[in-house]
This record gives sequence, structure tokens and C-alpha cells, in this order.
Amino acid sequence: MNFWEKITGSDITKELKTFEVRAKKLPADYQTAWEKIKANLWPHSDFTGRNLMPILDGVLGLLEEAAAEGESVQEVLSDDIKGFCSALAGEEGAKSYRNKWRQQLNNNIAKKLGNRRIK
Repeated sequence: MNFWEKITGSDITKELKTFEVRAKKLPADYQTAWEKIKANLWPHSDFTGRNLMPILDGVLGLLEEAAAEGESVQEVLSDDIKGFCSALAGEEGAKSYRNKWRQQLNNNIAKKLGNRRIK
């Protein structure tokens, strides 16, 4: 990725378009699940969203494999897509900007109270 792509975010746009082309090939119920997954993963994004690209790629690959094997969406993801996304983002270590700000605030308060670092 070059400097221009990093500043403009065009690399992410290209990657998301590629994901959407792949998702359009899935059955309708998988496409619906894909939309829900994206909606539930974006709150775990950092400021740019680059941290989610490998996660989205992996989830889409999972959906493609399951569709090819003829499994239903419920067999793959169960009915708790939000929980699936939270667990996935937590496992992958996707920290949102809120998490970073929270940590920074905690560290600043700890410094004021006694120069201790909170982890």
C-alpha cells in the first residue's frame, strides 16, 4: 500500500468492492447474514477500518465454504450473529477507537492519581 492509498483509503474501498462481488455470488440467506455481520463488526473498527479487513475476508471465506458445502446459515453462525461478531472481533484483537481512547483516559487518570499505569 502506498502513501496515497493510505491517506485516501482507496485500498479499503477496493477491498470492500471485492468483498461485495464475492458476497453477491452467495445464496440470499448468506447475503443477508453478510450484511448483518458487516453491521455488527464495524463498531469494532479502528479509525480507518483497516483492522477489520482480514476479519471480513475470513468471515466471507467461511460463508463461501459453507454455502459450497450446502450448509444453512444457522448451522454456521447460529442465530446470534451479534455474539458471533463480538467473539470474532475479540479473538482477533480488533480494538476500536473507543477502546484506545478509554485506555488513554485511564492512563491519564492513573498518572494524576499516583503515576500508575492501568492495563
